Amino acid sequence: MIKVLLVDDQSLIRQGLKVLLELEPDLEIVGEAENGEIALNLMAELTPDVVLMDIRMPIMDGVAATKEIQNSFSDVKVLVLTTFDDDEYVKAALQHGAMGYLLKDTPSEELAVAIRAVQKGYTQLGPGIVKKLLTQFQNPAPSQTPSIPPSLAELTPREKEVLRLIATGANNREIAQELYISEGTVKNHVTNILNRLNLRDRTQAAIIANTYLSYLNESS
Repeated sequence: MIKVLLVDDQSLIRQGLKVLLELEPDLEIVGEAENGEIALNLMAELTPDVVLMDIRMPIMDGVAATKEIQNSFSDVKVLVLTTFDDDEYVKAALQHGAMGYLLKDTPSEELAVAIRAVQKGYTQLGPGIVKKLLTQFQNPAPSQTPSIPPSLAELTPREKEVLRLIATGANNREIAQELYISEGTVKNHVTNILNRLNLRDRTQAAIIANTYLSYLNESS
């Protein structure tokens, strides 16, 4: 059973989410909070596996609450569910440890799937959120062109090729076919890339790859 804490300043939203999610046999709503401060006070008592977090709330917003949860309860996964897809909110939430960012118009079935995924450690981003992030990283302002991190420069030529293909959305099988290597070898390269760059998953790898795509194209 996955224990879920609902954090939203609108009681009707919390009630609606509770009714919908409790229809799922493997999800249990263990508590509700109307702001981030109350959520933090409930964490130790309720021990949730996943916190379904709104962003804009009084007293303590979702970004600040996510940061505090990750500092004090690092095993708990935070999934942001909000009506706002503002770039700064998205980046701030992810930078402070949120494992996912979905909009409130996400169908309940997809929300349940996302909760299960983040509980297992997978990042979940709504389609519109992914597009906004990738567009932003693919088209940085000239004055904001990022320098190449040492960890990225230290990747082997083959690892850079794999990372470049991850940016295109290719799966392990497609990467293996493109590079004429086995899927097992691809998995090893992906694991090495994530470890070297200190990333959680392929979604983060894709974002990094798109950020430095010009460098990877030149290096491959």
